[in-house]
Amino acid sequence: MKKLGFGLMRLPLRDANDSSSIDIELTKQMVDEYLAAGFTYFDTAWMYCGNKSEEATREFLVSRYDRNRFTLTTKLPFYMIHSEADRDKIFNEQLRRTGAGYFDYYLIHDVNSNTVTTFEKYDCFNWLREKKRQGLVKSIGFSFHDGPELLERVLTDYPDMEFVQLQINYLDWDSAGVQSKACYEVARKHNKQIIVMEPVKGGMLANVPKPVEMMFKKKDPSMSCASWAIRFAAGLPGVMTVLSGMSDLSQLRDNISYMADFKPLDEEEMETVYAAARMINENIAIPCTGCAYCVVDCPKNIAIPKYFSLYNTDLQEKNSGRRAWTSQECYYETLTVNFGRASDCIKCGRCETMCPQHLHIRELLETVAEHFE
Repeated sequence: MKKLGFGLMRLPLRDANDSSSIDIELTKQMVDEYLAAGFTYFDTAWMYCGNKSEEATREFLVSRYDRNRFTLTTKLPFYMIHSEADRDKIFNEQLRRTGAGYFDYYLIHDVNSNTVTTFEKYDCFNWLREKKRQGLVKSIGFSFHDGPELLERVLTDYPDMEFVQLQINYLDWDSAGVQSKACYEVARKHNKQIIVMEPVKGGMLANVPKPVEMMFKKKDPSMSCASWAIRFAAGLPGVMTVLSGMSDLSQLRDNISYMADFKPLDEEEMETVYAAARMINENIAIPCTGCAYCVVDCPKNIAIPKYFSLYNTDLQEKNSGRRAWTSQECYYETLTVNFGRASDCIKCGRCETMCPQHLHIRELLETVAEHFE
């Protein structure tokens, strides 16, 4: 499989204010060029594009190509599961909506501290194993938005999961909130194939600050800013494919230009990417280094450095003007399952006495709470 996957969450729209108004004819053209270039992997889900992505996939892909020309992935949404019967109800409807007959890859969608209890309560991991036995799914796995500790537990408890979909990009690689590198290393430890989501952080790393863009262009004028992010993720050992939510022909053609004959970043190029991450992170709202001294004696067990990391990234992403919703909102809610919320701070000040950066943590937690809550 070539390492560029077509993410069907951000398809071209006829009306920018209506996420369900998919431009089918333009998407057909994009699908044709994508397949003609030798790529095969399409990733959809129930809720994408205002709940219309799966049905649209039937129209622009499944009804137009032999089933062996492409691989199709969709996912089991946790918020629709209220009984064991709901699992088959959802799955059968997805088969109907896509017309695919079977799914090459099927994911338990968004495993995290909030959702894992639902998936385990209704025995979804074993249910998915049975779908594979029946031949309705070829390969089984899950997407993941949480920390390495939970990932370790899930992969240990369900060793027959064959792949994991992780958020990986050079900005989140060392993030205290997302922990891309740590999760990647857990997946590698368990010898799981990895599918990468959000390699460009919803477009943020395609629209980098001007000094970073100039650095990339000086290094290689022919390469787009997005190419550095996608090649970073695609070059990691164990990565099967990297999803790109392409919403117009220019994005598609740019991606094809360097992924059709993919070459990983060399050592010097990797240093350029790390420098870009440092430059982006220098322009952050809260200069927290993530030392975590502040949490040692916190009476409310607030994940202070993790929340600050998510806040910084969220501001950068939203200020890029690419989209209103960001994954940081999900990561914040996920963390609050096991940690106190930012608004739980009782202003005792113990954190500030421990902070090497002398941050006004109590005030900053109020800002974070206002932002995420």
